[in-house]
Amino acid sequence: MDQIIVSLMNGVVYGLLLFMVSAGLTLIFGMMGVLNFAHASFYMLGAYFAYTLQDTIGFWAAIVVSPLLVGMVGVVVERFFLRRVHHHGHAHELLLTFGLSFIIAESIKLFFGNFPVDYRVPPVLDVPAFAIGGAQYPSYRLLMGGIAIAMFIAIWLLLTRTRVGIVVRSAIYRPRMAEALGHNVPLVFMGVFGVGAALAGLAGAVAGAFYTTNPNMALELGVMVFVVVVVGGLGSLSGAMLASLLIGVLTSLAVGVDRSLADLLALVGAGDWARSVGGLLTLKLSSLSATLPFALMLLILLVRPGGLMGEKA
Repeated sequence: MDQIIVSLMNGVVYGLLLFMVSAGLTLIFGMMGVLNFAHASFYMLGAYFAYTLQDTIGFWAAIVVSPLLVGMVGVVVERFFLRRVHHHGHAHELLLTFGLSFIIAESIKLFFGNFPVDYRVPPVLDVPAFAIGGAQYPSYRLLMGGIAIAMFIAIWLLLTRTRVGIVVRSAIYRPRMAEALGHNVPLVFMGVFGVGAALAGLAGAVAGAFYTTNPNMALELGVMVFVVVVVGGLGSLSGAMLASLLIGVLTSLAVGVDRSLADLLALVGAGDWARSVGGLLTLKLSSLSATLPFALMLLILLVRPGGLMGEKA
């Protein structure tokens, strides 16, 4: 039971981390219709900026400053690159951001090397929060989860309860009317893209100290972020949160299940037959845990192509 509780908590925290990264991508697509292939690269930039700044201004200040720097990078990308190809459609945007992801990755390798850097949780935060069955649960995991929840609440309140949210939504759905009312729509889009990049940078700055900060971290998480956005529903912030938690818990629980379909079929007397067939029937669920999110995405696309909380297709 203790192991199940720990796995559930790890899954929730991992899911909240996925939300921290996917929230910016969801915001950018929902507001601008731009599928940013380089979004996970902003996550990586946040981790490396925080690593570079922590010795100079301290850990907490680096956590605050690095997302701002990533947001500035996002503003530059939107203003001088994406805006020039936006009218050509999604294909040009995907190609541009795909190339940008490679440029960022190679730049990181050029300056920091092709190996992990020593970005760690400060000793004051590297303490257990509580013990479950003799295992110490890190307090920093809880901090990451709390920041993700605070991010979700802040974005939701900003978009639904403030004048800024009204202007942003009007610039998306009625851009000509928003311009007629005196709002600078291109500036709104640039701000949205910058905020989305900053959210990814915040996720990297927070998670990079706990997980490994290396030049491949964008590649490792980038595909999973797109899975989250597709499962939750393109442009749906609530869907991204639901999908993130679902994928995080599903993956975490599957890792601890050392059973296969052959073991299940043994309950009805077909275990020996399944083992003689071999192949997929004898693969343990723990070895398939990394593929479960993609199987879930396939199922969602077949049953509800718009995603769990997206518009029905």
